[in-house]
This record gives sequence, C-alpha cells and structure tokens, in this order.
Amino acid sequence: MCNEKSSVQSLSKSFALQIIRLYTHLASNKKEFVLSKQLLRSGTSIGANIKEAQFAQSKADFIAKMYIALKESGETEYWLELLHEAGYLTQKEFESIITPCQVIIRMLSAITKTARINKSHTPHSTLHI
Repeated sequence: MCNEKSSVQSLSKSFALQIIRLYTHLASNKKEFVLSKQLLRSGTSIGANIKEAQFAQSKADFIAKMYIALKESGETEYWLELLHEAGYLTQKEFESIITPCQVIIRMLSAITKTARINKSHTPHSTLHI
C-alpha cells in the first residue's frame, strides 16, 4: 500500500495543479467565480489531506484523513460535472480533467477499504503506520 499511497499523492498534486489552471481559465476567460471557487477548494484539498495522512498519529487518523480526501474527490467530481453541464467546460476539457479525478477516487476507495480491513484485523498494540 505504501507505493499506492505515493502514487495517489503524486497524482493528486498534479491534479491540483490542473485544477488551479482550470480555475484561472474559468475566472479570467469565462468570468465564472462561484462554482470554480468551490472546485478550487475541493480539488486542491484532496492532496493536502493525503499529505496530512502521511503524518497521521494513528491508523484511525490515517483512515480519517484518507476518507476526507475521498469525500473531497467526490465533491470535486460534482463541481466538474456542474461546470460541464452548465456549458463552462467543453466535452474535451471535461474529459481531460474528470478522468484523473475518477482515478483518484478509485485509488482512495481502495486505500481506505484496505486500511479499514487491516485495522480491523490488527491487534491494538500494533497499530503503527
């Protein structure tokens, strides 16, 4: 799982950079500020929560941080869908950014599921990350 964590961390950082560029484009060229600001917040917090999970104080803390990242990923997917359906994103733009978002969601789902299963099978005295 360690390799998967570093992979999702790297992917979430490059995704956050895509989100920042998209926000700049939407604010500057489309004059869209409300939805894009929500997208900026949720899209950049994914990686921040994954980074926080690296320094979790316990297995439970790690799982909680990764779940927050997963929830933020789902919220980001929602804002992207709204922006697309409202006509702010072309089909090509939408597909180029929704795909990494969905990959992150799948990865975080797998990580949280595995961590939760491992936690329930681990004696409390060995809950070290």
